[in-house]
Amino acid sequence: MRSFHATEWGAANGMADASRAPETGGASAGNIDRICIDTIRTLSMDAVQKANSGHPGTPMALAPVAYTLWQNVLNYDPANPLWPARDRFVLSVGHASMLLYSLICLSGVRDVKNGTVLNAPSLTVEDLEQFRQLDSKTPGHPEYHHTAGIETTTGPLGQGCGNSVGMAIAEKWLAARFNKPGFPLFDYHVYTLCGDGDMMEGVSSEAASTAGHLKLGNLIWMYDANQISIEGSTELAFTENVGKRFEAYGWQVLTLADANDTEAFSKLLAEAKAETDRPTMIVLHSVIAWGSPKKAGTAAAHGEPLGVDEITATKRAYGWPEDKSFYVPEGVTERFQQRLGARGATASKAWTDLFAAYRKEFPAEAAELDLILSGDLPKGWDADIPSYPADPKGIATRASSGEVQNAIAKNLPWLVGGSADLAPSTKTLIKNGGAFQPEAWGGSYAGRNFHFGVREHAMGSIVNGLALSGLRPYGAGFLIFSDYMKAPIRLSALMHLPAIYIFTHDSIGVGEDGPTHQPIEQLTQLRATPGIVTIRPGDANEVVEAWRTLIPFRDRPAVLALSRQNLPTLDRSKYASAAGLAKGGYVLADSGKTPAVIIIATGSEVSLAIEAHEKLEAEGVASRVVSMPSWELFEEQPQSYRDEVLPPSVTARVAVEAASPIGWHRYVGLTGEVVCMHGFGASAPASALLKKFGFTVEAVLAAAKRQASL
Repeated sequence: MRSFHATEWGAANGMADASRAPETGGASAGNIDRICIDTIRTLSMDAVQKANSGHPGTPMALAPVAYTLWQNVLNYDPANPLWPARDRFVLSVGHASMLLYSLICLSGVRDVKNGTVLNAPSLTVEDLEQFRQLDSKTPGHPEYHHTAGIETTTGPLGQGCGNSVGMAIAEKWLAARFNKPGFPLFDYHVYTLCGDGDMMEGVSSEAASTAGHLKLGNLIWMYDANQISIEGSTELAFTENVGKRFEAYGWQVLTLADANDTEAFSKLLAEAKAETDRPTMIVLHSVIAWGSPKKAGTAAAHGEPLGVDEITATKRAYGWPEDKSFYVPEGVTERFQQRLGARGATASKAWTDLFAAYRKEFPAEAAELDLILSGDLPKGWDADIPSYPADPKGIATRASSGEVQNAIAKNLPWLVGGSADLAPSTKTLIKNGGAFQPEAWGGSYAGRNFHFGVREHAMGSIVNGLALSGLRPYGAGFLIFSDYMKAPIRLSALMHLPAIYIFTHDSIGVGEDGPTHQPIEQLTQLRATPGIVTIRPGDANEVVEAWRTLIPFRDRPAVLALSRQNLPTLDRSKYASAAGLAKGGYVLADSGKTPAVIIIATGSEVSLAIEAHEKLEAEGVASRVVSMPSWELFEEQPQSYRDEVLPPSVTARVAVEAASPIGWHRYVGLTGEVVCMHGFGASAPASALLKKFGFTVEAVLAAAKRQASL
């Protein structure tokens, strides 16, 4: 793959210099569509220049592509950006955010607040002028919920690609469940603009492989092969044939030789939509910062303003008023309304009418769909959740979680998800849920169990795409492999998505697999991420309450950290109800007196704390055990409740958790003690490891006595 710079491009098209607009596609200088395209380009240049920060080159290069898609193909109603059957547009190259902001502004996408569409624009030209400024509606990268018209938060390259696969899966699932003869409620497409950086990131490869296997014919990626990265030409590090790679994944691959050729691009889009058994990649050959006399085709146009003089020269090359900034010529917004607006209004009204008729004929399905679209839960969703009798032998929390999950799944049909090739170990298979697979692989698109394969990166980003589409998805794996999912989990929190992450094998209790598979710092990492609720239940009944707590979440992700090994099921007639989990931390066992020491524990270590407490009680030492399955939920409680659980006057405290000690001193204080891991684990049976690393009743008891100064 060789570099394709602006001067070469101009020569190849018989032009004196690359700053002149091409005539391919039939766009003459006075053509209103050409004026709209150049409006997008100049708004992007001006915004980046005013902010003195940003990426002008890609919006300039891709303006013809994005405009053609939105104006001629995208099934989208700017007046109703929440229309459920709309096509999705994902800008995975999120640094090119001014491309999307310009489209939203010019097309008149309406604002949305608290799920209601307002009679006001999402973005105005004045908003574009505040690009990348504090509290503006035009931040550096597109942010979901922040600005209407943005379907997902994109920034880390490749994540938008993965999200789009989740969105395409969601459309297939919704269609399989709700479409009826004569009622094609869901038949939308997902369009994704991506670039060389996306193609280099591993998450895109995983997502593309998944999409090819699933035969997602409703997914179209448009790959901007401009061959420019921050360091220079992509020849420095990226010389593979991307199209051939995607053909191997099972994609249809098409090529647009000139990103300015809108007519040819329209034909390729039609060809892409006609292919129903394969996702499509359209390889776009563009020139970054097209039209800029000195910076077109160079890395200088990628991540910095063009400069005042170069902007003037570029506008001159476009035939644009050189003395005007943020200029929207007469007729531009009207043109968007004539095409995109009118087409979208007709289509969304037709869908609304269709759904009204559907509601009469299929009331149960319509009521279910209402709940999905509103984010509400069906009545009785928790009716079949079990409770567990006291049992010293107990059950692994991964196993009880699987039972509770299945009890919920019976009454919550849009609880869907899967594991990264670990369902038998994570216990996350929905019984009788079927496999989400094309018929060619023996499943159906109505299946509720997704087989992500060994693709944790893609699993996380796909789960986000499913959540963005209204489903209630989960992704499962071993806690150690949450490392592979850091970016999508963080984005779940940023977007306030109620995604569910189920991580099992949560400690050195993994045993023989050794330190490569034994999580140490992962709980700390998850707890350090704002907006995530991490729950590490201590027995089967805490698992019950964990699910009962997290399912109603509507605006934040939840992480379950579950044990591989059996944990005793505590006698709740003797100890406090597990319902206390909803508050994050609660007094599990207490002597009824002012405690001489408080022992705080989570997960598999709760039973150790209980045994130590019983021995202290037998010796006449007043103690208290606090189960602390979720720091985040505990911190949300009133200070009075937190002080009731952890009285400030009692400074003798011990925390027990088979993980990193970081963070625990907020609860035990500087003088408290933490029984924890100070390094990595080892390979041995779990019982030997627990003894070696000090997770024994004797060790906890000794720490408690030291704290109580006994």
